[in-house]
Amino acid sequence: MTYSLNKYNNLTQRVIAATIGAAIVLSGVCFSEWAYFIIFLLICIFTQLEFYNLVGLDGMIPLKTFGTISGSFIFTLIYLVERGTLSDKFYFLIFPLVSGIYLIKLYKKSDKKPFSNIAITFLGILYVAIPISLFNIAAYYKGSYGYEIIVGIMLILWASDTGAYFAGSRFGKRKLFERISPKKSWEGFIGGAVLALIFAYIISRYFMSLDLLQWIIVAVLIVVSGTYGDLVESLFKRSIDIKDSGKTIPGHGGFLDRFDSLLLSMPFIIGYLEIF
Repeated sequence: MTYSLNKYNNLTQRVIAATIGAAIVLSGVCFSEWAYFIIFLLICIFTQLEFYNLVGLDGMIPLKTFGTISGSFIFTLIYLVERGTLSDKFYFLIFPLVSGIYLIKLYKKSDKKPFSNIAITFLGILYVAIPISLFNIAAYYKGSYGYEIIVGIMLILWASDTGAYFAGSRFGKRKLFERISPKKSWEGFIGGAVLALIFAYIISRYFMSLDLLQWIIVAVLIVVSGTYGDLVESLFKRSIDIKDSGKTIPGHGGFLDRFDSLLLSMPFIIGYLEIF
Protein backbone atom coordinates (compact mmCIF):
# COMPACT_ATOMS: atom_id res chain seq x y z
CA MET A 1 0.00 0.00 0.00
CA THR A 2 2.94 2.33 0.75
CA TYR A 3 4.18 2.15 -2.85
CA SER A 4 0.75 2.61 -4.41
CA LEU A 5 0.07 5.75 -2.34
CA ASN A 6 3.40 7.42 -3.06
CA LYS A 7 1.91 9.20 -6.09
CA TYR A 8 -0.41 11.19 -3.78
CA ASN A 9 0.51 14.16 -1.62
CA ASN A 10 0.88 13.77 2.13
CA LEU A 11 -2.66 14.93 2.98
CA THR A 12 -4.24 12.53 0.49
CA GLN A 13 -2.11 9.68 1.83
CA ARG A 14 -3.19 10.52 5.38
CA VAL A 15 -6.88 10.54 4.44
CA ILE A 16 -6.76 7.27 2.48
CA ALA A 17 -4.67 5.43 5.09
CA ALA A 18 -6.79 6.77 7.96
CA THR A 19 -10.03 5.74 6.23
CA ILE A 20 -8.81 2.21 5.55
CA GLY A 21 -7.33 1.85 9.04
CA ALA A 22 -10.43 3.19 10.75
CA ALA A 23 -12.67 0.87 8.72
CA ILE A 24 -10.60 -2.16 9.73
CA VAL A 25 -10.45 -1.24 13.42
CA LEU A 26 -14.08 -0.19 13.81
CA SER A 27 -15.55 -3.07 11.82
CA GLY A 28 -13.47 -5.59 13.76
CA VAL A 29 -14.35 -4.08 17.15
CA CYS A 30 -18.05 -4.02 16.31
CA PHE A 31 -18.06 -7.48 14.70
CA SER A 32 -17.07 -9.58 17.71
CA GLU A 33 -14.98 -9.70 20.87
CA TRP A 34 -12.45 -12.05 19.28
CA ALA A 35 -12.05 -9.83 16.22
CA TYR A 36 -11.39 -6.96 18.65
CA PHE A 37 -8.86 -9.13 20.50
CA ILE A 38 -6.92 -10.03 17.34
CA ILE A 39 -6.83 -6.45 16.01
CA PHE A 40 -5.61 -4.87 19.23
CA LEU A 41 -3.17 -7.69 19.95
CA LEU A 42 -1.61 -7.07 16.52
CA ILE A 43 -1.49 -3.33 17.23
CA CYS A 44 0.26 -4.10 20.53
CA ILE A 45 2.80 -6.41 18.87
CA PHE A 46 3.62 -4.13 15.93
CA THR A 47 3.89 -1.02 18.11
CA GLN A 48 6.14 -2.69 20.65
CA LEU A 49 8.39 -4.18 17.96
CA GLU A 50 8.64 -0.75 16.36
CA PHE A 51 9.69 0.75 19.71
CA TYR A 52 12.42 -1.84 20.21
CA ASN A 53 13.66 -1.39 16.63
CA LEU A 54 13.92 2.35 17.17
CA VAL A 55 15.88 2.15 20.42
CA GLY A 56 18.18 -0.24 18.57
CA LEU A 57 19.08 2.67 16.29
CA ASP A 58 20.41 4.44 19.38
CA GLY A 59 22.77 1.58 20.20
CA MET A 60 20.55 -0.16 22.76
CA ILE A 61 20.11 -3.94 22.75
CA PRO A 62 16.72 -4.70 24.32
CA LEU A 63 15.28 -8.20 24.47
CA LYS A 64 13.03 -7.48 21.52
CA THR A 65 11.47 -10.93 21.15
CA PHE A 66 11.06 -11.67 24.86
CA GLY A 67 9.82 -8.15 25.60
CA THR A 68 7.21 -8.38 22.84
CA ILE A 69 6.12 -11.86 23.98
CA SER A 70 5.78 -10.51 27.53
CA GLY A 71 3.69 -7.58 26.29
CA SER A 72 1.47 -9.90 24.25
CA PHE A 73 1.07 -12.20 27.27
CA ILE A 74 0.01 -9.26 29.45
CA PHE A 75 -2.51 -8.10 26.84
CA THR A 76 -3.95 -11.61 26.48
CA LEU A 77 -4.04 -12.20 30.23
CA ILE A 78 -5.92 -8.96 30.93
CA TYR A 79 -8.33 -9.80 28.12
CA LEU A 80 -9.08 -13.27 29.50
CA VAL A 81 -9.46 -11.99 33.07
CA GLU A 82 -11.78 -9.15 32.04
CA ARG A 83 -13.74 -11.59 29.87
CA GLY A 84 -14.22 -13.85 32.87
CA THR A 85 -12.35 -16.79 31.37
CA LEU A 86 -9.59 -16.63 34.01
CA SER A 87 -9.53 -15.55 37.64
CA ASP A 88 -7.70 -12.36 38.48
CA LYS A 89 -5.26 -14.42 40.57
CA PHE A 90 -3.55 -15.26 37.27
CA TYR A 91 -2.23 -11.68 37.22
CA PHE A 92 0.52 -12.97 39.51
CA LEU A 93 1.98 -14.82 36.52
CA ILE A 94 3.16 -11.46 35.17
CA PHE A 95 5.85 -11.04 37.82
CA PRO A 96 7.78 -14.30 37.26
CA LEU A 97 7.42 -13.85 33.51
CA VAL A 98 8.98 -10.41 33.29
CA SER A 99 11.65 -11.46 35.81
CA GLY A 100 12.95 -13.63 33.02
CA ILE A 101 14.39 -10.45 31.50
CA TYR A 102 17.02 -10.39 34.25
CA LEU A 103 17.87 -14.05 33.81
CA ILE A 104 18.27 -13.81 30.05
CA LYS A 105 20.55 -10.77 30.32
CA LEU A 106 22.59 -12.57 32.98
CA TYR A 107 23.74 -15.02 30.31
CA LYS A 108 24.36 -12.40 27.59
CA LYS A 109 28.14 -12.19 27.82
CA SER A 110 28.49 -9.72 24.95
CA ASP A 111 26.16 -7.10 26.46
CA LYS A 112 28.29 -4.20 27.70
CA LYS A 113 25.38 -2.34 29.35
CA PRO A 114 23.00 -5.06 30.55
CA PHE A 115 21.00 -2.97 33.02
CA SER A 116 20.44 -0.15 30.53
CA ASN A 117 19.07 -2.73 28.10
CA ILE A 118 17.00 -4.38 30.83
CA ALA A 119 15.46 -0.96 31.58
CA ILE A 120 14.70 -0.38 27.89
CA THR A 121 13.06 -3.81 27.63
CA PHE A 122 10.83 -2.99 30.60
CA LEU A 123 10.07 0.43 29.10
CA GLY A 124 8.71 -1.22 25.96
CA ILE A 125 6.26 -3.14 28.14
CA LEU A 126 5.32 -0.19 30.34
CA TYR A 127 5.14 2.42 27.57
CA VAL A 128 3.39 0.34 24.89
CA ALA A 129 1.93 -2.99 26.01
CA ILE A 130 0.25 -1.97 29.26
CA PRO A 131 -1.61 1.12 27.90
CA ILE A 132 -2.90 -0.87 24.92
CA SER A 133 -3.86 -3.72 27.28
CA LEU A 134 -6.07 -1.27 29.18
CA PHE A 135 -8.47 -1.31 26.22
CA ASN A 136 -9.61 -4.68 27.54
CA ILE A 137 -10.96 -2.98 30.66
CA ALA A 138 -12.90 -0.54 28.49
CA ALA A 139 -14.21 -3.43 26.37
CA TYR A 140 -15.67 -5.20 29.42
CA TYR A 141 -16.50 -2.09 31.45
CA LYS A 142 -20.15 -3.16 31.80
CA GLY A 143 -19.33 -6.76 32.69
CA SER A 144 -19.72 -8.18 29.19
CA TYR A 145 -18.16 -7.26 25.88
CA GLY A 146 -19.27 -3.93 24.45
CA TYR A 147 -17.77 -1.93 21.64
CA GLU A 148 -19.27 1.45 22.50
CA ILE A 149 -16.52 2.81 24.77
CA ILE A 150 -13.73 1.61 22.48
CA VAL A 151 -15.38 3.06 19.39
CA GLY A 152 -16.14 6.28 21.27
CA ILE A 153 -12.53 6.66 22.41
CA MET A 154 -11.21 6.03 18.90
CA LEU A 155 -13.67 8.48 17.28
CA ILE A 156 -12.87 11.21 19.81
CA LEU A 157 -9.13 10.62 19.33
CA TRP A 158 -9.44 10.83 15.54
CA ALA A 159 -11.60 13.94 15.86
CA SER A 160 -8.97 15.54 18.10
CA ASP A 161 -6.16 14.66 15.68
CA THR A 162 -8.15 15.89 12.67
CA GLY A 163 -9.19 19.16 14.31
CA ALA A 164 -5.63 19.81 15.50
CA TYR A 165 -4.16 19.05 12.07
CA PHE A 166 -6.44 21.34 10.07
CA ALA A 167 -6.67 24.15 12.64
CA GLY A 168 -2.91 24.08 13.11
CA SER A 169 -2.26 24.08 9.37
CA ARG A 170 -4.69 26.95 8.75
CA PHE A 171 -4.32 29.16 11.83
CA GLY A 172 -1.27 27.89 13.72
CA LYS A 173 0.98 30.74 14.90
CA ARG A 174 1.55 30.38 18.64
CA LYS A 175 3.88 27.50 19.39
CA LEU A 176 2.63 24.96 21.91
CA PHE A 177 5.94 23.29 22.81
CA GLU A 178 8.52 24.50 20.31
CA ARG A 179 11.52 22.82 21.96
CA ILE A 180 10.04 19.37 21.36
CA SER A 181 7.61 19.78 18.46
CA PRO A 182 8.02 23.02 16.44
CA LYS A 183 4.91 22.37 14.31
CA LYS A 184 2.42 22.09 17.16
CA SER A 185 0.46 25.22 17.96
CA TRP A 186 -2.08 26.42 20.50
CA GLU A 187 -4.50 27.03 17.64
CA GLY A 188 -4.17 23.37 16.63
CA PHE A 189 -4.68 22.28 20.23
CA ILE A 190 -7.87 24.37 20.52
CA GLY A 191 -9.15 23.13 17.15
CA GLY A 192 -8.61 19.53 18.22
CA ALA A 193 -10.31 20.16 21.57
CA VAL A 194 -13.39 21.75 19.99
CA LEU A 195 -13.90 18.93 17.48
CA ALA A 196 -13.29 16.29 20.16
CA LEU A 197 -15.93 17.84 22.42
CA ILE A 198 -18.40 18.04 19.53
CA PHE A 199 -17.86 14.35 18.83
CA ALA A 200 -18.20 13.53 22.52
CA TYR A 201 -21.61 15.19 22.54
CA ILE A 202 -22.73 13.37 19.38
CA ILE A 203 -21.46 10.03 20.68
CA SER A 204 -23.33 10.49 23.96
CA ARG A 205 -26.59 10.65 21.99
CA TYR A 206 -26.07 7.18 20.56
CA PHE A 207 -23.75 5.31 22.97
CA MET A 208 -25.34 5.00 26.41
CA SER A 209 -22.51 3.10 28.10
CA LEU A 210 -21.39 6.48 29.48
CA ASP A 211 -23.47 9.59 30.11
CA LEU A 212 -22.78 12.98 28.54
CA LEU A 213 -20.59 14.25 31.39
CA GLN A 214 -18.48 11.09 31.30
CA TRP A 215 -17.98 11.36 27.53
CA ILE A 216 -17.00 15.02 27.93
CA ILE A 217 -14.44 14.11 30.61
CA VAL A 218 -13.08 11.30 28.42
CA ALA A 219 -12.72 13.80 25.57
CA VAL A 220 -10.86 16.26 27.81
CA LEU A 221 -8.54 13.48 28.99
CA ILE A 222 -7.85 12.45 25.39
CA VAL A 223 -7.13 16.00 24.27
CA VAL A 224 -4.85 16.92 27.19
CA SER A 225 -3.05 13.66 27.95
CA GLY A 226 -3.08 12.69 24.28
CA THR A 227 -1.27 15.90 23.41
CA TYR A 228 1.35 15.10 26.04
CA GLY A 229 1.56 11.57 24.65
CA ASP A 230 2.31 13.01 21.24
CA LEU A 231 4.97 15.28 22.74
CA VAL A 232 6.55 12.37 24.63
CA GLU A 233 6.87 10.42 21.39
CA SER A 234 8.32 13.51 19.68
CA LEU A 235 10.87 13.74 22.49
CA PHE A 236 11.71 10.08 21.95
CA LYS A 237 12.18 10.56 18.20
CA ARG A 238 14.31 13.68 18.68
CA SER A 239 16.54 11.77 21.10
CA ILE A 240 17.44 9.33 18.33
CA ASP A 241 17.26 11.94 15.55
CA ILE A 242 14.47 10.55 13.37
CA LYS A 243 11.39 12.18 11.87
CA ASP A 244 8.89 9.28 11.83
CA SER A 245 8.80 6.09 13.88
CA GLY A 246 8.33 4.07 10.69
CA LYS A 247 6.82 3.95 7.20
CA THR A 248 4.15 1.36 7.84
CA ILE A 249 1.19 3.74 7.58
CA PRO A 250 1.41 6.11 4.57
CA GLY A 251 1.08 9.77 5.52
CA HIS A 252 1.21 8.96 9.24
CA GLY A 253 4.54 7.23 9.76
CA GLY A 254 4.64 4.16 11.97
CA PHE A 255 2.43 2.58 14.60
CA LEU A 256 3.97 4.71 17.36
CA ASP A 257 3.17 7.84 15.37
CA ARG A 258 -0.45 6.74 15.01
CA PHE A 259 -1.10 5.52 18.54
CA ASP A 260 1.22 7.74 20.62
CA SER A 261 -1.70 9.77 22.00
CA LEU A 262 -3.45 6.66 23.30
CA LEU A 263 -0.34 5.36 25.06
CA LEU A 264 -0.56 8.18 27.57
CA SER A 265 -4.29 8.88 27.57
CA MET A 266 -5.52 5.31 28.18
CA PRO A 267 -4.14 5.11 31.75
CA PHE A 268 -5.95 8.37 32.57
CA ILE A 269 -9.19 7.26 30.91
CA ILE A 270 -9.29 3.89 32.64
CA GLY A 271 -8.21 5.43 35.94
CA TYR A 272 -11.12 7.87 35.70
CA LEU A 273 -13.68 5.23 34.68
CA GLU A 274 -12.64 2.74 37.36
CA ILE A 275 -12.24 5.18 40.27
CA PHE A 276 -14.97 7.74 39.64
